[in-house]
Amino acid sequence: MFEPSAIGEGPSGLADWPRPFVFRATHLDGLTIQAGQPFHFDLNLFDTETAAAAYLVLTFAQLAREGLGPGRRKVDLQTVEQLNSCGHASAVIYDSVSATIRPNVLPLEIDLSAGEIAIKRLRVRFVTPTELKSGQQIAAKPEFGILAARIRDRISTLRELYGSGPLDIDFRAFGERANLVRMTRCELQNVNSQRRSTRTGHVHSIGGFVGVAEYEGDLTEFVPYLKVARWIGVGRQTVWGKGEIVLDSR
Repeated sequence: MFEPSAIGEGPSGLADWPRPFVFRATHLDGLTIQAGQPFHFDLNLFDTETAAAAYLVLTFAQLAREGLGPGRRKVDLQTVEQLNSCGHASAVIYDSVSATIRPNVLPLEIDLSAGEIAIKRLRVRFVTPTELKSGQQIAAKPEFGILAARIRDRISTLRELYGSGPLDIDFRAFGERANLVRMTRCELQNVNSQRRSTRTGHVHSIGGFVGVAEYEGDLTEFVPYLKVARWIGVGRQTVWGKGEIVLDSR
């Protein structure tokens, strides 16, 4: 789960499978947690075909006992809760009092069908550093055709590897329609950030752009895809929290 090298048949061009989860922990950036104080982070899990939730509970319970952070401070895993579409706790998967794991909760589902209300303008906020590839290069700006294509591809890949199968859509036609949407505002700034692997000692760049982009055009069919991208992220290195977006329709 944490190092999913291509262990079976999968999408062409992938030497290593994308991990079936992403972290959401920007609220912890720069914080020092005092002894006895609680903290939390989010982990969005996309594997609906296995007992992945139970494996993750056991894994993080063991990590907590071994210690977290640079000083390997020991912590207790107290609860694991499922979130609803609003980001609120809706079910308890694990609590330390009963030491019981209840992984068989219904997964959150988002319908990718276009809504009945026409959407002509959208504002997308790139919350965490984002890098979008266009061809073999990193795109300088999140033009809508590039953004929509990367979201489409990521959803389809995750579904193929960990869910009910790849998207059953015309990828080329989807991309052509997305390319018709115009960017009307783009206010971005580049963020330089790094992470150091405690296992290998290697330093990895996890930078990218953050900010706001606005788009105009026939956006109705793309809104569900953008809503899914809130959970799965878009672009490179999403597992480490990159590519988190928030959608505003206007």
